[in-house]
Amino acid sequence: MQIWVDADACPTAIKDILVRAAMRRGVRTTLVANKTLSVPSSPHLATMRVGQGFDVVDETIAGLVQPGDLVITADIPLAAKVIERGGLGLNPRGELYTTDNIGARLTMRNMLDELRSTGVSTGGPAPLSLADRNAFANQLDRFLSAHAKPAP
Repeated sequence: MQIWVDADACPTAIKDILVRAAMRRGVRTTLVANKTLSVPSSPHLATMRVGQGFDVVDETIAGLVQPGDLVITADIPLAAKVIERGGLGLNPRGELYTTDNIGARLTMRNMLDELRSTGVSTGGPAPLSLADRNAFANQLDRFLSAHAKPAP
């Protein structure tokens, strides 16, 4: 089991939580982006820089994820691909994407995307709050407690 992070749009506060969790729990965590990232030196942390272009990060993660892996992303289509491959998705606000809820989330995302394409303003997400960060940290901890092997 490993954690993959869609790091281009991942808030810094969430990356910080992930870095601490990877080091504390000994879980392999890879941040994937189309720019250079820096993380503390640790055998549990890695970065992967991919080429520029639409969905290059998403396609890279979708191609590498294995059953049981966790992907941190706010991108619903990526989360759907991850779930098809046997992984799980967790968004930065603490919502776990599973086979039970991804269909509804994808349908809603597509409907809002269609509305935006016709000129309707659907607004954007609210800024990440302390409650969101706490919800993310709590959901990550629950996932790691259930799925990760203890660190040596």
